[in-house]
Amino acid sequence: MKEVIRTNQAPLPIGPYSQAIKAGKFLFGSGQIPIDPRTGEVVKGGIREQTRRVMENIKAIVEEAGFTMDDIVYVLVFLKDLTYFKEFNEEYAKYFGKAPPARTTVQVADLPKGALLEVSFIAYKE
Repeated sequence: MKEVIRTNQAPLPIGPYSQAIKAGKFLFGSGQIPIDPRTGEVVKGGIREQTRRVMENIKAIVEEAGFTMDDIVYVLVFLKDLTYFKEFNEEYAKYFGKAPPARTTVQVADLPKGALLEVSFIAYKE
C-alpha cells in the first residue's frame, strides 16, 4: 500500500509530486531544496545555511512518516558546484550517527529556484 506523506514543517511541493511516499517498510523522499517552509523562499546564505535547511526539511518529512534520520539508508545529493563538497559534508554529517547512509553526490548545471543543492533520500524501517 502506498501512503502520501505531507507536513507543513517542510516546504510544500512546487510541482506535481509528494514530499514523500511510504510504501511498506520504505520511505521515498522527493528532492528537497533549501526552502524555508514558513516563507516559501530559499534561505539566505551559502552552502552551510542551505544544507542545514535541506536537512531540517528532510528531518521533518522523515519524522512525519514515523521514521528517524537513522532509518535513512540512501541519499542522492545534487550540488551546484563540487567545490562546496567539504562544507556540505561538515553540515550533513551532523544529521547522522556512526552509520551514515549510502550516498551519491554529483554536480549539476542548475537547480530549481537557484538553490545550491538538492537532496533526496530513501529510508527503511523494520
